[in-house]
Amino acid sequence: MSLEVAVAVPFRQRGTDRLGEGEFVVALSLDREWFSPDQAKRLVDVAIGRGLLANEDGDLVATFDTDSVDVPSGYTPDTEILREQSTFEQLLDAMVDAGMAKQEAVAAANETQRTLGITLEAAAVLVATREGIDVSAAANAVRAELTDQAE
Repeated sequence: MSLEVAVAVPFRQRGTDRLGEGEFVVALSLDREWFSPDQAKRLVDVAIGRGLLANEDGDLVATFDTDSVDVPSGYTPDTEILREQSTFEQLLDAMVDAGMAKQEAVAAANETQRTLGITLEAAAVLVATREGIDVSAAANAVRAELTDQAE
């Protein structure tokens, strides 16, 4: 996952799992020259939204083992990773990353949605969970979206 790699690099570069946001932005924009400072800040927002980063006491904390991420030699992220993904896209990516065929994952989510009369996102959470795929962060987002709609 390209976003995960881009997020892991600053932490690995500094040998820590906790960085100030400014330090993280500098690592991506000035040290690596991968993004402009504004783009690096956008990456922070996207990574927090995807559950890869948490903001704790003003610091960014990686929510995954950054040392276990394979950073290919000569890696440069594509700016496409700055695009905010919908919850469904996040769930679909998780299913594909876990080995499901994309077409199979979409079909299963559509069938579950049709059968149960629920949102596509809720259906994707059910499909992923049935397949043993941990999508707890996205499930929490779906739960929050459903709660907001119910109010």
